[in-house]
Amino acid sequence: MATTNLSAYDKASIPNGKQFRFGIVVSEWNDTITQGLLEGAKNTLLEHGVKPENIVVWDVPGSYELIYGCKKMQEQMVNAVIAIGSVIQGETKHFDFVCEAVAQGIKDLNITRETPVIFCVLTDNTMQQAIDRSGGKHGNKGVEAAVAALKMAELRRNA
Repeated sequence: MATTNLSAYDKASIPNGKQFRFGIVVSEWNDTITQGLLEGAKNTLLEHGVKPENIVVWDVPGSYELIYGCKKMQEQMVNAVIAIGSVIQGETKHFDFVCEAVAQGIKDLNITRETPVIFCVLTDNTMQQAIDRSGGKHGNKGVEAAVAALKMAELRRNA
């Protein structure tokens, strides 16, 4: 259960993004949720100086396809990639397989490639939980992902 607002952070501690280019790969599945996450991520990047033309957004059919989309996005001369998806528990084990594969796939991209990929995939038990975390009462995980992307782009530049 979320106990903090996902959109709360110290704005003064975030690097200016004017020199960075970001890729965002968004699942079309559960699009009311993923579009809210995308909006939170884009607005946060813009608020921290990223130029609109330096935010590249690609859609993929579902969360499982985020891995391939992020891999290809890493080839587009971006400083970091944000993977946005939403998987909601159903009546079958499909939820477990998709969540595990996406988490492992994003992890694999992070340890085998140079461009960081930020995991912004909600894995909720109910649609209400997803709503609450994509701009609802718990804030917006997209904001948190954009903050992480800015910090990781800065880390990559300085490492």
